[in-house]
Amino acid sequence: MGKRLTVQRRGKGSPVFRSPSHKWVGKAAHVSTKTTGIKGKITDIIHCPGHSAPLMTVKWENGEEQLTIAPEGVCVNSVIEIGTEKLENGCTLQLKNIPEGTLVYNIEGTPGDGGKFARSSGVFAKVLAHQGAEIALMLPSKKEKLFPQNCRATIGVVAGANRLEKPLLKAGKQYFKLRAKAKLWPVVAGQSQNAVEHPHGGSRSSKKNKPDIARRFAPPGAKIGKIRPRRTGRKNR
Repeated sequence: MGKRLTVQRRGKGSPVFRSPSHKWVGKAAHVSTKTTGIKGKITDIIHCPGHSAPLMTVKWENGEEQLTIAPEGVCVNSVIEIGTEKLENGCTLQLKNIPEGTLVYNIEGTPGDGGKFARSSGVFAKVLAHQGAEIALMLPSKKEKLFPQNCRATIGVVAGANRLEKPLLKAGKQYFKLRAKAKLWPVVAGQSQNAVEHPHGGSRSSKKNKPDIARRFAPPGAKIGKIRPRRTGRKNR
């Protein structure tokens, strides 16, 4: 018998998981690959509920405006460049033109996608080595990953590193913080939920103290807990 699990409810458009995206400022990404070799001025630094880091609005020499993630050390009226040899905070270059040991953020996974890696507040990646047509970077998770040399990245560290040091003080703050990004909170144990919400839910006798080890060939509605254990029970010595 199937259950309405949280992971299944998330995809049905329920108001619980519907993010108030109309309050978001916009998409933060690199400009198109055609815009290169020019300077730009930071006109504003703003807050967006959909991003953990501050965003900055940049107006380029060709009249194009861009919304992107702000690094530490920049301010309004600061001048940044894209596609040049300038290695300062906020400047965007291709990975092949960034020397080893440089700290970067908002790294593209494929050339022209606008940036997919190292975008949260206070994080950065480090250029490790140039290996032919690929560049090795150490991501914030300490994992090393190879990127195509034509992918772009921005120099510096994402602003807002001390965001987690401010206490929330009450549960309501945490609720609205996660609600802005369509996160369900609070999350309780499966046994504490209703029977229609989780396979471990309910208070009837057949469900009390039910182990959280799923059957090996359980259907998706019942595959909850420790998935596919190699063995169960005590070993006989």
